[in-house]
Amino acid sequence: MTGFRAVLALGGNVGDVKGAMRSALTAIDAREDLCVAKVSKLYATPPWGKTDQPDFINACALVETVLEPLPLLDLCLHIERLHGRERGERWGPRTLDLDVIDYDGRTIRDERLELPHPRAADRAFVLRPLADLDGTLLLGGASVSARLAGLSDDGIKAISQDGSWWRE
Repeated sequence: MTGFRAVLALGGNVGDVKGAMRSALTAIDAREDLCVAKVSKLYATPPWGKTDQPDFINACALVETVLEPLPLLDLCLHIERLHGRERGERWGPRTLDLDVIDYDGRTIRDERLELPHPRAADRAFVLRPLADLDGTLLLGGASVSARLAGLSDDGIKAISQDGSWWRE
């Protein structure tokens, strides 16, 4: 597929998170306007922001798409809702979270979407799986690898050997 390269971050900590993430990637990959190009390992990560909740499972995916950024965001939000996502407490528990982290290096400042994702560069639970995919990717002028080197990734543990977990 020709088009644009986008980075999606996936996560959750309620229910069958791995199953929800697998289902989301399968639904994305089945579309004619999207293709999952590469997926990171799965990581168990401590909660961030609101720490009195279960650990999360996180991953990242590179996708190729002909969708523009806002329709891609709308699709991610739709898939979240299909998997029982309810937006309540900020940084609270969730069945599935799908965030657009980067879209072909574009800078977007919209009331619905800010790219690159404004907080991804400060979150090891996003950068660690993203480094599996492309450590040279620039987020806000610095590479993923450089940003990750400046953060603590204590408590983040790989729980899959590679990115094939979603095809199992």
